[in-house]
Amino acid sequence: MRIQGREQTEQGRERVELVPETLDDLWHLTYVLEPGDTVSGDTTRRIQRNDDQMRDTGGEREHMWVALRVEDVEFAKFANRLRVSGEIVGCSREDQLGFHHTVNVEPNTEIEVEKWWKPDQEERLQDAVEATENPDVAIATVEEGEAHLHTVAQYGTEERATITATTGKGDYARPRDELFAELTDVLRRQDVDAYILAGPGFTKQDALDYIEDEAPEVAEKMSVVDTSGVGDRGVHEVLKRGAVEEVQAETRIAEEADKIDELTKRIAEGAKVAYGPESVAEAADFGAIEELLVLDEHLRRERSAAEWSVDVDEIIETTEQKGGEVVVFSGEFDPGQQLANLGGIAALLRYRIE
Repeated sequence: MRIQGREQTEQGRERVELVPETLDDLWHLTYVLEPGDTVSGDTTRRIQRNDDQMRDTGGEREHMWVALRVEDVEFAKFANRLRVSGEIVGCSREDQLGFHHTVNVEPNTEIEVEKWWKPDQEERLQDAVEATENPDVAIATVEEGEAHLHTVAQYGTEERATITATTGKGDYARPRDELFAELTDVLRRQDVDAYILAGPGFTKQDALDYIEDEAPEVAEKMSVVDTSGVGDRGVHEVLKRGAVEEVQAETRIAEEADKIDELTKRIAEGAKVAYGPESVAEAADFGAIEELLVLDEHLRRERSAAEWSVDVDEIIETTEQKGGEVVVFSGEFDPGQQLANLGGIAALLRYRIE
């Protein structure tokens, strides 16, 4: 996510110009946008005509700028877009004011969002920005005599290193371990959450064996993918197969799973834990929450208001004001489903509340 600019409005709301760059960014926006917000950007629209002599023939759509008062938001994951629907409250064509419209927000589409921002929404937006700025996956491609390293920032890649040397037999051959050692040193210097090792044939397995012996902390974060080439071509194959998204999802799932394991362990021991909206709200008021675990579905005002007697926004705000950390779980993965079974919200506490 890129933030292009921010400004306060006369009504006290804040207008943020931003560019979602990935499907992850669109997913984040699903839990940022809510009814009553204003979203504006470029779109196309088939003109609504009142003149019988100028009736719409269903032909070409007209390009225009619109501002919508948000009524509904839908993340269309398989269509690579976020659908934002609502009434047109601003438009480059005044005759379209008051009509309903849907803006399809796709990766690299610039939009403006005007709203009263809640703390968890600000944090979610910042998380999306940091995910773009800080690469979290490194792709190493290797074959005989050649290795490359690329880092991935969402869907963009950048080449960080190229290592070439003659290997095999002969007077000028370089021992394969020297190539693997240099690659391992480069991998160690990357500040990433996961590694992908790719390439043709058996060389990558030999490289993995070496890395497991010399840098087990790297190897434990590494997955292996078969590709027919190395370098840019190999990276393209890795991306095309969706391996990066799988690794990122697995990393996120693993982090959430660790939290759930700790939660269920504490529940079994009757230790420092609270779960369910009422118990967690009480813990927040006491300032006892170390980590608040909340399912993303309940960040939607209408969802939590319909099911809970407490305000999830107040719980989050109180937790943060008193030094607690907020962890938002995705309902798409198993740890999130386990949290849903416990009421959709829980907390790891600093001390036990009787």
